[in-house]
Amino acid sequence: MTNIKTAPYGTTLLRVSLGVLFLAHVGLKIFVFTIPGFVGYFASLGLPAFAAYGVIALELLGGLALILGVYAPWVAVPLALEMLGTILIVHGHNGWLFTDKGGGWEYPAFWTISLVALTLLGDGAFALRPTQR
Repeated sequence: MTNIKTAPYGTTLLRVSLGVLFLAHVGLKIFVFTIPGFVGYFASLGLPAFAAYGVIALELLGGLALILGVYAPWVAVPLALEMLGTILIVHGHNGWLFTDKGGGWEYPAFWTISLVALTLLGDGAFALRPTQR
């Protein structure tokens, strides 16, 4: 049974945590790997280099939208698809554990499931622009 008194706060905790993680993740791409470095890495995977800019924008804007609660369930969908792509293209062949060389797929899988859960739960409490249901 779901505790309807506290569920919105749990959803908010999930939403904000995911948003902070995406900001940290995109910060790594921008400030450590650098944008040109990430674009080059994207191209080395056989992906269109220009799509790397879309990933950066998605993670930056998506992370902010999650933190602020701006259509969070809708924002979580493309972020979950990105994480699925990460599993299929980047980490899936590296094994299960994210500590494996090249990073396994356990962490992106957990992230994907968390984003799907947020999509199902809604915005939670304190959302600036909640999704109308």
